[in-house]
Amino acid sequence: MHSFVGSQETKAVPVTSANLATTLSPAEQLWSTDRDQAVKLRIEGSGPGSETPITVHQMFLETVEKSGDHTALVFKKDGQQVTVTWRQYYEQCRAAAKSFLKLGLERYRGVAILGFNSPEWFYADIGCILAGGLATGVYTTNSPEACQYVAANCEANVIVVENQKQLDKILQVRDQLPHLKAIVQYKDELQQKLPDLYTWEEFMKLGEEVPNDRLDTIIDSLRANECCSLIYTSGTTGNPKGVMLSHDNLTWTARTSAALLSNSYGVEVLVSYLPLSHIAAQMIDIWVSMSFAGTTYFAEPDALKGSLVNTLKEARPTCFLGVPRVWEKMQDKMKAIGGKAENWVPWGFMLANNLVFKKVQAALGLERSRLCLTGAAPITKETLEYFMSLNIPLMEVYGMSETSGPHTVSVTINDYRLTSCGKVMPGCKIKLDKPDNDGIGEICFWGRNVFMGYLNMAEKTTEALDEDGWLHSGDLGRLDDCNFLFITGRIKELIITAGGENIPPVPIEDAVKAEIPILSNAMLVGDKLKFLSMLLTLKCVLDDNGEPTDELSPEVLDFCRQNGIGATKVSEIVANKEEAVYKAIQEGMERANAKSTSNAQKVQKWVILDRDFSLLGGELAWIARIS
Repeated sequence: MHSFVGSQETKAVPVTSANLATTLSPAEQLWSTDRDQAVKLRIEGSGPGSETPITVHQMFLETVEKSGDHTALVFKKDGQQVTVTWRQYYEQCRAAAKSFLKLGLERYRGVAILGFNSPEWFYADIGCILAGGLATGVYTTNSPEACQYVAANCEANVIVVENQKQLDKILQVRDQLPHLKAIVQYKDELQQKLPDLYTWEEFMKLGEEVPNDRLDTIIDSLRANECCSLIYTSGTTGNPKGVMLSHDNLTWTARTSAALLSNSYGVEVLVSYLPLSHIAAQMIDIWVSMSFAGTTYFAEPDALKGSLVNTLKEARPTCFLGVPRVWEKMQDKMKAIGGKAENWVPWGFMLANNLVFKKVQAALGLERSRLCLTGAAPITKETLEYFMSLNIPLMEVYGMSETSGPHTVSVTINDYRLTSCGKVMPGCKIKLDKPDNDGIGEICFWGRNVFMGYLNMAEKTTEALDEDGWLHSGDLGRLDDCNFLFITGRIKELIITAGGENIPPVPIEDAVKAEIPILSNAMLVGDKLKFLSMLLTLKCVLDDNGEPTDELSPEVLDFCRQNGIGATKVSEIVANKEEAVYKAIQEGMERANAKSTSNAQKVQKWVILDRDFSLLGGELAWIARIS
């Protein structure tokens, strides 16, 4: 194992957080849409939510003072494991900040970062913030046009790209980026020499002559209630919205989350692999880790194509965040192994002894993980139950980019209810707006984690934040007697039938999937129609990019074998209208209908699609097909 030495030795900077007075910028409102306008903070009078606001730099400095020699980052370079201490990490971020200043980064202008998780991603993000800029992650799957929109909207002075593939996107739209002064590539050799294009090593040397005093003056001028980071929501309709997050949004949320996730300092181990342009991964990997002085291991870029488990086995994380697709992939693999060696892995939901549990957890690299979290999308009850049977309870986290990540959390088995998103974080509040007779209303948020506003979008901001400062989520939910939150659907998803019945689709879709385990997705259709229909997809194997293939999943293959069906492809089942499959689905549908609350909520017709829904927009095409 190697200790980290930068391409240039940054001079050690004496660090001290003593006497760092927290000064807030004057502000009249709880929201803002201007990059340089501060906001009033939702500070409570006492208890949780009343903590003194601090900047990102202050939080970083506290960690360096307490744990400067502790390992912060672990990554692979040319096959060798490299470690970076918290002090080295801090100095790399300062060096990056000085280089950004040298390149002409202006106050409140963006640094857009486009690439897979790496130490350089962290250095660029934090370095930008220390230099007074707005750190902006860009989705690696974005088209050149989508990259252009984000970079232009944040007025990026510098764009940091991972490799030639991402560089090519920026070069295609460079003439449409009037604020852009430089591009930095942090991986691989440059394939072409262009003006204002730098390797990471060249970039880090640029700021060596920038005086520390110049950077420190900017750091001292940072204010906790001003914007420092932008998260762009994926725009399903219209352009993405730039969610403005303040220093206090990041630091308060990180500290509050860290206190919930761990009661230890300097012992937690995390794995960074989910996209850092999403708030969920960024909050845990960068900010929560900074708050409790954790150690973050970086996965390889092909993590989601299969290498993630290797990183998990090396790192043996103590806390792990997975999105539902990750847990489902693990579940499918474990079931496939289980089918071959039932004495080793619990098959289905049977109870097994501790030794078996330990073996399963070790096979996943999760034997040290006290907390396995799931978030960012709904997870099925079947997957939750499967992992519970392996003694790996998946704790749900619920929130939005606009709440800096989490707002409700499950973190202990005592604060756990299957299919619930847990309870509201300390210092935060939830209210259900306009509840119906069943207590279901729109989920609204209040707390120091609530965002400042959408950059340059006043109308969208006032749609999301009401005049009292509550953030309206657009999600429908209910609270049980113990204040556990359950999501029941989205307001915009509500189906209003031709008969005027308001029908929330999610509970009906979930009920059908619970009755018919061979289904992957179920989508209710019936808006302005006389009755409800449903689009169904069968479970299938996913390719390396997480996209559905025509191959049936092991679970569906088992069902086919048990029923004398030779089909191995989704298309074969649909083309032959395999009787046993269609009969099983019809019987499951009838069982689900028998439990429905009214005749209007019963599914009258259904169809199996020959392809599962995919992230590349397949599901949108199917809606038109049945309407």
